[in-house]
Amino acid sequence: MIWTRAGIVGGMVGCFTGVAVAIIFAGASRDESAKQGSAPAQKDQSVQPDASKTKWTALFNGQNLDGWTIFPAQPNDSSKVWTTRDGVLICEGSPVGYIRTIKDFTNFELELEWRFDPKLGAGNSGVLLRVVGPDQVWPKSIEAQLESRSAGDIWNIGEFPMRAEPSRTDGRRTTKANPTNEKPLGEWNKYSILLDHGRLELRVNGELQNVAQDCEVVAGKIGLQSEGAHIEFRNIRIRTLP
Repeated sequence: MIWTRAGIVGGMVGCFTGVAVAIIFAGASRDESAKQGSAPAQKDQSVQPDASKTKWTALFNGQNLDGWTIFPAQPNDSSKVWTTRDGVLICEGSPVGYIRTIKDFTNFELELEWRFDPKLGAGNSGVLLRVVGPDQVWPKSIEAQLESRSAGDIWNIGEFPMRAEPSRTDGRRTTKANPTNEKPLGEWNKYSILLDHGRLELRVNGELQNVAQDCEVVAGKIGLQSEGAHIEFRNIRIRTLP
């Protein structure tokens, strides 16, 4: 093909004109986007939930004893020992025994609140963990102590395999690491219990009070003791761990 000078100039003018038109349209598109408030896409910086953790599940529904069983079984008198009222689980303390879950749990976080009645005075109870074997007054288990002024102590029941701090262990009892931080009688206290494979942690009102290692990893029940005193529980919930 043979180009004349006029053809070359015309082509160049056409090219420049096309570029100018393209620039005008591009600018118009950007202006329109700005009017619409659009912005370049950015990477989502929000924290994603940990899929490995399950949701909290209520163990006590606040209305009845569904999901629990009482030991010793007393069809005629059990309602006198364990009752419910206004979202609270109430234990009268006698006869000695416990109420326990029907289901087994192995690794979990457990939270509950408890209090003693100031009119009736201080008392004793406990949270039983990984309860195994036949039901009896003192079943094989780990007890997170609830005796007044001793919440945070660990009791080993039935020679449950575990390892606690030797300097604070006397026989089956491992006393808490810090002075008692329980609230005055009549006020609600909170127990936060972690039992993750071999590790046990007991927190009372947010303070880490005791730790044990090498706890036997076995599926078992969770129990609340009836041990001679009036005691009340509420907001009992669990989150299972892998």
